[in-house]
Amino acid sequence: MIKNIAVLGMQWGDEGKGKIVDLLSKNSNYVVRYQGGNNAGHTLLVDKKKTILHLIPSCVLYKNVKAVLGNGVVVSLPDLVKEINFLKKNKIFIQDRLILSNSISLIFEYHISLDRAREKNKESKIIGTTHKGIGPAYEDKIARRSIRISDLYDTNYFSYILKKNVHYYNFQLVNYFKKNPVSYKKIYFDSLKYFNKIKNMIQDVSKLLNKKIKKKSKIIFEGAQGSLLDIDYGTYPYVSSSNSSIGGIITGTGLGIKNINYIMGISKVYTTRVGNGPFPTELFNDVHKYLCKIGKEFGSTTGRKRRTGWLDLVLLKRMIKINSISGLCLTKLDVLDNLNEIKVCIKYINKFSKKEINFYPITQKDWEEIIPVYKVFKGWKKSIRGIVLFKDLPVLTQKYISFIKNFIKIDIDLISTGPERNNTIFINNKIKTFVNYKN
Repeated sequence: MIKNIAVLGMQWGDEGKGKIVDLLSKNSNYVVRYQGGNNAGHTLLVDKKKTILHLIPSCVLYKNVKAVLGNGVVVSLPDLVKEINFLKKNKIFIQDRLILSNSISLIFEYHISLDRAREKNKESKIIGTTHKGIGPAYEDKIARRSIRISDLYDTNYFSYILKKNVHYYNFQLVNYFKKNPVSYKKIYFDSLKYFNKIKNMIQDVSKLLNKKIKKKSKIIFEGAQGSLLDIDYGTYPYVSSSNSSIGGIITGTGLGIKNINYIMGISKVYTTRVGNGPFPTELFNDVHKYLCKIGKEFGSTTGRKRRTGWLDLVLLKRMIKINSISGLCLTKLDVLDNLNEIKVCIKYINKFSKKEINFYPITQKDWEEIIPVYKVFKGWKKSIRGIVLFKDLPVLTQKYISFIKNFIKIDIDLISTGPERNNTIFINNKIKTFVNYKN
């Protein structure tokens, strides 16, 4: 029996993890975010009502489920409180069921200012960040100057370390980037104001989760971003600043790997990314316009138009291996309904030698020399939105999915056929039992 499920993005994020976590959360006890920050955007659509989350896990619509932010998450206190108040205005009360790790590193105004300054500086490498201060906050963590949420209990220590950090960042902002300095006093008093609103939510998350696992609680681990944005295994340097692959769960919660029963990979049936960086199957034609329009491919956090491309099975297969995926969930299948033909990338060749590339590209030069080779499918030209049984899909759709399954060599356990919670095909009965879902 499956008790604990990890949900991981297999692409560059925006795979539809929010919907899947919401779906799986119905009869769970805890949903845990373990990395990233409010640069993530998870969209839930239930009964045509849209809820967009950035920090709080995608279980908020169930009153029986508790939401947890692990130590691997970086948190902006003003944005956290803003999100709590947003949910409260929409009659979703999370205050009494939100738990924050006592080891969370905080994001401050100086992180955001530096993030923006770097992205607008002509001499810097433009990554295409969300300007939320995520990267600088993780830099502080690695450099051992991070201010953690528990540090705010001791106002003298908080004042001491904050002054040092403000001085460190203002020196860069003023002298190198020619930007305005941030105010120590404002950050200090604002931080304590927001801290007082959430300090009753702080716990030792590692201790809590280990205890709950012994008691057979049902726990979902919700990944942010996607594995191709992982700081170690993604398309470096055009990546996020945390481990969005499987390892992030272990370091971001304090749990051992044996406590995860099932690892679900989430992949769109096409590919998108926001920001700069390699994208072998990227489209620039009418299909790109179609995918953006029908798939509503605009960032939940920034509103930026996403880059789109065909499904890349080469990259997908690699991410499946790295993450030890148990089964795959395909999302946005209905977006392909009106296409005359559908392509999937099955290998790369070198554009000069025309030889197949049998290694994972590392350098910028490697990526630039790639030409994707496609398998072409005839489009089914029929609406499949809302179908909940695999046998009811058009034959051409079934063939398309079967090819993906055979290529990646793992089971496809879940298929999303629309944005609503109930627009889902359950293929694995163990997952259906976990949710206690009835068609």
